[in-house]
Amino acid sequence: MSMHRLSGCPSCAEPLEEGDRFCGVCGYAVSAPPPAASVDNPTIPIPPAPQAPPAPPAAAPPAPAAAGGYGTPAPGVSHAAAEPAPGWGSAASAAPTLVDDPAAWAVAAPAEAEPEPEPEPRQGPAGATYVASGHANPYGAGTPPEGTPWGPAEHPYAGDAEASQARYDMPGGGTPPDVSGHSAGENPYGVPQPPAAAPEGGRTCIACRAGHVDTDGYCEHCGHAQPRERDHLEEELGSVAAVSDRGLRHHRNEDSFAVAATALPDGSAATVAIVCDGVSSASRPDEASAAAAGAANEALLEALPRGAHPQEAMHEAILAAAAAVNALAPETPGAQNAPACTLVGAVVSGGLLTIGWVGDSRAYWVPDDRAALPRRLTEDDSWAAQMVAAGLMGEAEAYADVRAHAITGWLGADAYDLEPHTATFKPDHPGVVVVCTDGLWNYAESAREMAQVLPADAATRPLHSAQVLVGHALDGGGHDNVTVAIVPFATHPEQEPGPDAEPGPAAGPE
Repeated sequence: MSMHRLSGCPSCAEPLEEGDRFCGVCGYAVSAPPPAASVDNPTIPIPPAPQAPPAPPAAAPPAPAAAGGYGTPAPGVSHAAAEPAPGWGSAASAAPTLVDDPAAWAVAAPAEAEPEPEPEPRQGPAGATYVASGHANPYGAGTPPEGTPWGPAEHPYAGDAEASQARYDMPGGGTPPDVSGHSAGENPYGVPQPPAAAPEGGRTCIACRAGHVDTDGYCEHCGHAQPRERDHLEEELGSVAAVSDRGLRHHRNEDSFAVAATALPDGSAATVAIVCDGVSSASRPDEASAAAAGAANEALLEALPRGAHPQEAMHEAILAAAAAVNALAPETPGAQNAPACTLVGAVVSGGLLTIGWVGDSRAYWVPDDRAALPRRLTEDDSWAAQMVAAGLMGEAEAYADVRAHAITGWLGADAYDLEPHTATFKPDHPGVVVVCTDGLWNYAESAREMAQVLPADAATRPLHSAQVLVGHALDGGGHDNVTVAIVPFATHPEQEPGPDAEPGPAAGPE
């Protein structure tokens, strides 16, 4: 084999000048021996090719780039294992290392290049002969100092038409065309991508503040689950307000409420508040509570304006709520627990206060004058209440039992004989009615405790007062969903005395 000086870089075919020891573009060591040929175990040993003698010393060569310069692979390193270009992340998709640890990347053996035809020589601007490599002469009138930026007319990759295509691994090279075979939006290397802006009218993630929320309620960028609409609800309508919260332990809010106002035949106003608590051990309790609250509210708004007595209207409203929950039951009996919920409602109309309930959701009366005694207006449909009513256990002992909150009355297809409870009162002093689920009264069980937590200005700021009560339950642990409605009651001394109101279900103030 004859020895001769290389006229082009063996790695990138860039033209070389006399005395070059390194390629000025890719940094290849020109004086290094070529990679050894693969061993094919020949029958007769073939002596290895003699090594090329070292070139005479010359001027200090330009320092090679860390990985071949501008993303060009260093000698012996394939493009698949080379350092990634800025902003592209790791190119070695199978390497189990961090993108910022190039020393740990796997180095693949270079593939043996196919033999190429002898390139045609051409004249360079300085009179020397260079190998036609597909690039224009990068040196111009001479080799520029290291770090000198290329001018627009002398860029090493701005040669003929074939070589003038943009280098996308260069800084400022633009966006490469999609030649990877990956579909749009696919990230084959797992490199974090900037979040896409939420489309106009779409929801933005509350966690990353940038990603779009899909129809399932999860952020398409960070995957954060978004709060459901029912996780926290507030509504204020004139003199009545309600707040419902998921609490701190439940994965969804199974409570529901409805507040409304309407006019009676005499022109006076009537205020309605309905609160329902889904039974968690039943199927679809959130749907049951929503159906019951909506049906009871509609029934009251239909009956009161036509002059129905509030207590009669409340009874019919509870039956309508029960029918709405029954309609949610599965077609095959026994296939699953039928949806179920409790209900408590209050109507303030014509100087009367009407309460109706089924289950263990409660209503409390708290006078504006805190020197007067508050009282609980409902009696639970529960195991503990039955034990106390039968005289078998004291109240403290009964409610300390693990069976205390087992309800004995509810709305649902599998309920026992439905017995709606209703009562009408005629307070002689102003106050507010607190209508709530056990998610609140578990943290303020007695009427005195409820009055202590309720703000003094509840009659004039019902929404704020409801928020305070919900916050009290959350501060106490928030073990259950929490829903409360505040209904102010104002006395009307100028009105004629009405029929005697029925006594409340509680024998006296607690």
